[in-house]
Amino acid sequence: MPAFSGEYIQIGKLKKGINPLSFGDLVFVSPYLTTAFKTGVITGIISMAEGIAVGRSFSMFKNYHIDGNKEMIAFGMMNVVGSCTSCYLTTGPFSRSAVNYNAGCKTAMSNVIMAIAVMFTLLFLTPLFHYTPLVVLSAIIIAAMLGLIDYEAAIHLWKVDKFDFVICMSAYIGVVFGSVEIGLVIAVAISVMRVLLFVARPRTFVLGNLPNSMDYRNVDQYQSASNIPGILILEIDAPIYFANTNYLRERIIRWINDEEDRIKSAGESSLQYVILDMSAVANIDTSGISMFDEVKKLIDRRGLQLVLANPGGEVMKKMNKSELIERIGQQWIYLTVAEAVAACNLMLHTTKPDPIKDQEPGVWNNV
Repeated sequence: MPAFSGEYIQIGKLKKGINPLSFGDLVFVSPYLTTAFKTGVITGIISMAEGIAVGRSFSMFKNYHIDGNKEMIAFGMMNVVGSCTSCYLTTGPFSRSAVNYNAGCKTAMSNVIMAIAVMFTLLFLTPLFHYTPLVVLSAIIIAAMLGLIDYEAAIHLWKVDKFDFVICMSAYIGVVFGSVEIGLVIAVAISVMRVLLFVARPRTFVLGNLPNSMDYRNVDQYQSASNIPGILILEIDAPIYFANTNYLRERIIRWINDEEDRIKSAGESSLQYVILDMSAVANIDTSGISMFDEVKKLIDRRGLQLVLANPGGEVMKKMNKSELIERIGQQWIYLTVAEAVAACNLMLHTTKPDPIKDQEPGVWNNV
């Protein structure tokens, strides 16, 4: 049929011989130098990302380690040298790597043999490829790639983490129906969105005391963990930045409302203290400091006391510099949740509570 004949399905004429040196053609005063520089930066980033991603994929099959810094140095040096010899952009393409892998190559020496074979082909065999159908080359690449599809790993991702499975399938669809670059961009974009989602919506949960211990754990995870009468213990499981301050403030107030509703329905003693476990808060910014000020004001209006447990060193520095510790009170900052609970229980059972005289001072008093 005419639609399947002619040069459209053939490789066609290939230029015979090795490309000449191009060192003398380099021009650094061209008016298009800025455009060339921008194009080079973008192309280099994409090529490096593709090469590292492909390298890590193959390293999983052979159980060896990929050093991203060395990969960048190798790609950079080869592209610098290659630009002086009319060389094609050096990267780690998925198709040729797949063919190399399925051919049984074990070491980097295979690249030397392949380079010699390519040079011999360019010098003497290019006329023989004139009538080779493109579908033959496609079949070779597809046959090599089929051996790299690990459906068991995809099933494992589905069982362990549905979001990781979505990222995997999105990258797969992008590569199959587009290119490696498209699949890589899709996977990276979804991964970044996931990270931003976790940062903007950090987990907060209520802690309870495990029986016969001084440990406090998530009451939803540990059914045996019990609430402390008159005390609400909350854990913040992420650094506090401007992106999540509004969410955290709303979540803390909502937890307090839910706890007060639960206490009313159960007929228990009223809520007196709110302890925030900050063990997982590695850092905090000025928006986070302002959020604590707002939370403290809201808690004070309800007649409750805010208590902090185990804030990190970096967090304490910023709280000191912003004078937040003075506003909360040094006597209400403790190393552990257990110490904070013990101090609050002592205050609950004291007839005339005086946080300065009757209570043991918090461990951060001398900070």
